[in-house]
Amino acid sequence: MFMNEQAPTYKNHRFPISIVARAVWLYFRFNLSLREVEEMMLERGVEVSYETIRRWCSSHGSSLTARLRRKTPLASDVWHLDEVVVSIGGKKCWLWRAVDQDGYVLDEIVQTRRNTKAAKRLLVRLLKKQGCAPKRIVTDKLRSYGAAKRQLMTNVEHRSHKGLNNRAENSHLPFRKRERTRQGFRSIGSLQHFVSIFSATRNHFVQASSIRSAGLIRAHRINAIAEWKATAHKLA
Repeated sequence: MFMNEQAPTYKNHRFPISIVARAVWLYFRFNLSLREVEEMMLERGVEVSYETIRRWCSSHGSSLTARLRRKTPLASDVWHLDEVVVSIGGKKCWLWRAVDQDGYVLDEIVQTRRNTKAAKRLLVRLLKKQGCAPKRIVTDKLRSYGAAKRQLMTNVEHRSHKGLNNRAENSHLPFRKRERTRQGFRSIGSLQHFVSIFSATRNHFVQASSIRSAGLIRAHRINAIAEWKATAHKLA
């Protein structure tokens, strides 16, 4: 039982690190509400409110995911770019996302506009974060991508076709499920904070498309869970 676990604990928290990290993992890894996570923790002997779990996710989610191992950027990578509309308080904004050929989320940013300036901002963030330009970028027919690409990456191949961009479009599906579970978002800031942690967690636990056998999938999950726990203990 979790309640039998002893220190180390987070500063100013009465629960061990493993409990806090597990609640954060459950919330961001699976399509669960805060109340469902509360119930699952109670089944393990941990009496904690969903509001406390909300605070844990908000305050410790970024710290945990920031320390996870990242995928090494390569010049041979292919970037798939796409944007999806999100309604916040009745107003539209767009979640711009970039994924590579394996479905790994490279970056995402919430913006109020869907134009060349917004597309350029995404590409600038990507180039700074990845440290190198890709072999190719793939987008839908939105002309803003082409205009931004001509300003920043003149030598990079650009393919603009909706049928070629399924990788990016499919990457929106897990987010859409969580959006429905959460019943939307209250602000652009809360949306940006959530997706940054959610995508980093998903990147860590979802295996690459090249891993197909049951044994390799199981080994990947075991290693990912072990690294998550080790990362939590480093925060003590």
